[in-house]
Amino acid sequence: MSLQLDSLAKSISILERSIKTANRVDDSDEDLQETVRAGVIHSFEVAYEQSWKMLKRWLKENIGTASVDGVILRNLFRLGAENGLIVDVERWMEYHDVRNSTSHTYDEDSTENVFAEATEFVHDVKHLLKMLEERND
Repeated sequence: MSLQLDSLAKSISILERSIKTANRVDDSDEDLQETVRAGVIHSFEVAYEQSWKMLKRWLKENIGTASVDGVILRNLFRLGAENGLIVDVERWMEYHDVRNSTSHTYDEDSTENVFAEATEFVHDVKHLLKMLEERND
């Protein structure tokens, strides 16, 4: 059964576009900058959630439900790495920590950190999507 990857691809595209937009915003317009960065953070949240759920679906379909159900996220990422879908388990755990922090992102330093991580995340999630597309039977 092949997975529908459209929602993941769309969330990645939106994240990329929101980052590009944020990078074009004039630093002197603090209100606009804050609003656009909030959009980046939201786009990161959506893309991250889509990515690990799609990873889990692929693993269930290809290595079996018993191997995936009930595992902690670190082990899900480990299984993803063992199956060639992601490269760096620790990096994905960092994205998870950042995602968990987004509900507490109220200060400028936290926002900057999430923005920087979202920018890095784009590269890794695009790799995941590519691997899923290549191995989507």
